[in-house]
Amino acid sequence: MRLILLTSLTMAAFAANSILNRMAVADGLISAEAFALIRVVAGAVVLAVLMQGQGLMQRPSIWGVLGLSAYLVGFSQAYIGLDAGLGALILFGMVQVTMFGGALLRAEAVPPQRWLGLGVAFSGLAVVLLRGLSSGVRSQWAVLFMALAGIGWGIYSLIGQKVTDPRAATARSFLWSVPLVALASLGASFQMAPTGVALAVLSGAVTSGLGYALWYAILPDLGASRAAVAQLTVPVIAIAAGAALLGEVPGISFLIGSTVVLLGVGLAAISPTRG
Repeated sequence: MRLILLTSLTMAAFAANSILNRMAVADGLISAEAFALIRVVAGAVVLAVLMQGQGLMQRPSIWGVLGLSAYLVGFSQAYIGLDAGLGALILFGMVQVTMFGGALLRAEAVPPQRWLGLGVAFSGLAVVLLRGLSSGVRSQWAVLFMALAGIGWGIYSLIGQKVTDPRAATARSFLWSVPLVALASLGASFQMAPTGVALAVLSGAVTSGLGYALWYAILPDLGASRAAVAQLTVPVIAIAAGAALLGEVPGISFLIGSTVVLLGVGLAAISPTRG
C-alpha cells in the first residue's frame, strides 16, 4: 500500500510538470530554453540544500546526466506545439519502449500477465493518441523533441534502479545537468515574465527535484517493467488536468482510452511475479 501511494504521488508530480511547462511556454510567459534552464537550476539548488552539500562533487552516472539533460531540453521545446496531455502521452510512450527494452537487455523477468497489461494499456493510449493527433499536434518538431525527452527519461529511470542513495544521485544529476542544459540554450532568446519564472521554479524545485528524488527512491521496488507501466497513468492525469486548468477539453475518446489504460495498469500491477 505504501508503494502504491508513493507511486501515485510521483505520477501526479510528473503530470504537474506537463501542466506547468505547457502553461508557461505555450502562453509566451517564458521561452522554452529559459524554462528548462531555470527548472534544472531550481531543482539543483533545492536538492543541494536537502543534501547540505554532501556528496555533490562525486562523479554521477554520465548516462543519467545525459538522459536527464535530454529530457529537460526536449520536454520544454515540445510544449511549444503540444497540448499537455498529448505531450505526456508521447513522452511516456517512448519511456515505455526505452524501459521495456532495458528490462529485456537485463534479462529481467517480465511475466505474461504484465505483458498483457502493457498491451491493454497501450491500446487505450492508442485511442487517446488517434484523437489527439487530429487536434493537438501543431508541429512535427514538437513530436520529435518529446520523443527525445521520452528516451532521455527512460534512460534516467533505468539508471535510477541501481542507485543506493536516491537523494544524492538525483542531486548530482541535476547539478551536473546545469551546464549541459545551459549549453543547449546558447544563442536562444531568453524571454521571461515573472509568472513564467515562478512556474519554472515551481516545476524545478518541487515537481521535478523532490518528485524525481522520490522516483529514484521507489524505482528499485518497482522494477523496470512495472515502473514503465505505472507511468502510463501520467498522460491520463495530464489530459484531465489540462482540461480543468488549460481548457484542453477531451472528448469521449479520452474517457474510453483512460479507462482502458487504467485497466491495463491494474493487470500489470497485480502480476504475482516481481519484475
